[in-house]
Amino acid sequence: MTMQAHELDTFGVGDVELESTPIMNDQKMKLGLFAFNCSGGMVMSNAPTSFRVTWEHQKKIAQLADRIGFEALVPVARWRGFGGETNFNGVCYETFTWAAGLAEATENIQIFTTTHVPTVHPIVAAKMATTVDHISAGRYGINVVMGWFPPEMKMFGADQREHDERYKFGGEWVDFAQELWTRDGSFDFDGEYFQAKGVEAYPKPLSGPRPALINAGTSPAGLEFSAKYVDVNLTALDSLESMKTHSDKIKGRAREAYNRDIQVMTYALVVCRDTEEEAQAAHKRIIDEGDWDGARNVMGALGMESQSFKAQIEQFQERFIAGWGGINIVGTPEQVVQQFQELSDAGMDGAIIGFLDYAEELEHFNEKVMPLLREAGLRH
Repeated sequence: MTMQAHELDTFGVGDVELESTPIMNDQKMKLGLFAFNCSGGMVMSNAPTSFRVTWEHQKKIAQLADRIGFEALVPVARWRGFGGETNFNGVCYETFTWAAGLAEATENIQIFTTTHVPTVHPIVAAKMATTVDHISAGRYGINVVMGWFPPEMKMFGADQREHDERYKFGGEWVDFAQELWTRDGSFDFDGEYFQAKGVEAYPKPLSGPRPALINAGTSPAGLEFSAKYVDVNLTALDSLESMKTHSDKIKGRAREAYNRDIQVMTYALVVCRDTEEEAQAAHKRIIDEGDWDGARNVMGALGMESQSFKAQIEQFQERFIAGWGGINIVGTPEQVVQQFQELSDAGMDGAIIGFLDYAEELEHFNEKVMPLLREAGLRH
């Protein structure tokens, strides 16, 4: 069957340039919302919250972030909970279909899928990604995760690969997906992990030449993968000094080795209240009512299986109760803005944030923090 001219037009690569998507915009401190597709979000605690994983609540949160002007929605890929008292993240939405639904429910914000690359074949992932990219009119991206929690990998009938080999596998996975997104006609793929004959993929993404990519690697192998492939490296290091060192290193490596630019963002739990006493009390309650058994399960898996988080596990156990290992931004609106300024000064291009109570605290963040971020020159 011969394709008509109007059909071929829809098969061209990239009506929406990658550089023009929200996550690549010129805001000095880009903002995203993290992990709200899973129970607990970023908080392993029995501290009271209205946050629930229902579709009605997911849409409410996403539409709030969209209205406020956030750049991104970034979910967590999760296939089982972590046990403990709360079975943290045990109730969760799958992220390709989650992204498709929220793409239709929002207007401007960029929506990401998070995927463990061993759990989905590149042909399937590339097709699903293109579909969501079209639903969203080109405001879609993928957070590429190598897979790190052995019980989840065993659910798929496979043992966890050795750390550096996971990134080798992930590189070939992205290479294959990028060919599917950009290459015309049929082609063969002959790699170490994937072999395919007569492959083709239409339509192509509206995002050109491909959807935006995120990765959170900070180990040497993860840093090299991010420098080569992705647009945003997501890091959760233990100090502003280490963030600055990491940012300079990965941006330099991307430019020197691959002739490309990369952004570096962090992720953070925000506890903002009108007074410092209220903020500190709310933060303390999260920790005091924390699910320590669940946190130990997470930390044990990360300590055994992820070089990227080793230092945090040993030194900042409370940060897995309050913030999933990310930094904690705690204080009044003015203090919160000052902490965002410090992140910017440390080379962070943005922050993907979470709250104990996403919907309620987003409204407060919009009312009290966003104007101050603009006054500080971190937003416009």
